[in-house]
Amino acid sequence: MASKLDQLKSMTTIVADTGDMEAIGAFKPTDCTTNPTLILKAAQMEAYRHIVDEAIEWGRSHRAVTSQVTDRLAVSFGAELAKIVPGRVSTEVDADLSFDVEGMVAKGRAIIADYEARGVPRARVLIKLASTWEGIRACEILQREGIDCNMTLLFCLAQAIACADADAFLISPFVGRILDWHVKAAGRTFGPEEDPGVLSVRAIYAYYKAYGIDTVVMGASFRSLGEIEALAGCDRLTIAPALLDELAKDEGTLVRKLDAAHAAAHAPAQISLDEKTFRFLLNEDAMATEKLAEGIRLFAKDLRALRELVARRMEDSVAADQAGPLP
Repeated sequence: MASKLDQLKSMTTIVADTGDMEAIGAFKPTDCTTNPTLILKAAQMEAYRHIVDEAIEWGRSHRAVTSQVTDRLAVSFGAELAKIVPGRVSTEVDADLSFDVEGMVAKGRAIIADYEARGVPRARVLIKLASTWEGIRACEILQREGIDCNMTLLFCLAQAIACADADAFLISPFVGRILDWHVKAAGRTFGPEEDPGVLSVRAIYAYYKAYGIDTVVMGASFRSLGEIEALAGCDRLTIAPALLDELAKDEGTLVRKLDAAHAAAHAPAQISLDEKTFRFLLNEDAMATEKLAEGIRLFAKDLRALRELVARRMEDSVAADQAGPLP
C-alpha cells in the first residue's frame, strides 16, 4: 500500500517547511517555505557553511550592512532550494517591518530583484508577510505588481478574509500555534476532530471555496500527524521534515477530509471588512491577537540572532585577513 505521504500528495500539494536541502531532497515536496527561525538553524549547519561564507564575502566586497547580508543569505538559501523543488520557494520579509507598509513593499521588491538577478523568476517565489493590517496592505501593492505573496502568522477568519480581499496568492494559517493557545487556556488536550487549529483552517477553506476566492489555503505549523490527516485535501500543507518522515513510514489508509465541492455547506457567513472592522474582530479574538504578537516577536528575535551570527562571521573574516597566512 502507498504511504500516507504518497496518498496525501494525491489530494494536497505538499510543501516542505525547512531550510534543510537534504530533507527536501528526501521527501520531494512540490514547494518549500522558510522563515527566520529555519534560516537561522540552517545557517549554523556545517553542510551549508559555503552559503554563509559566500554571503559574508559578498557583504565585505560590497561594503554592505549586516541586514543586507542577511537578506542575501535568505535569498541564497531560497535560490538553492529552487534548484530542488519544482514549484515555489517562500522567503520572509523582516518581522521587524510587520507594521511598516512601505518598508515591507521595498523589501519584497528587493528580494524579488535578487532572485531574478540569479535567474529565478518571480513566478517561482512567494514573499512572506505577516498578516497584520499593514502586511495585508503591502501584499495588495505587491500583488498588483505581479509579486505573489504568502501571508503568514494567520490565526483567524478575519485575517483570512482581509488577505483574500487584497488578492493574496496564498495564506498560511498556523494550526499548531492555535492548538497551543487553547491547550493552555482550557487545561486539556484536543483530538484532531476537535482541534481548534484544524477547525479554524476548515472554516477558512469552506469560506474561500463557498465564495469563489482563488487565494490558496496552506495549513502550517503542525504538532502531530493527526492534525495533518484531519486537513487532508486542503489546497496545500507545509510540513516539517520530522512529520514528513512519519507520513512516509505510515502505510495506513488516509481519508480525504476537505473537498471544495462540499465546502459551501459548512461556510461561515460572508463578511465585508474595512480597517476598523478588521481591527475590532482581531481584537475580539484573544487567541489570534496574542499569537500574532507573539509570532512577530519570536521571528524578530531569531532575525536578530541571525544578524548577530552574520556580524560575528564578518568580524572573523576580517580578522583572518588581517592576520595573514600562517607562517
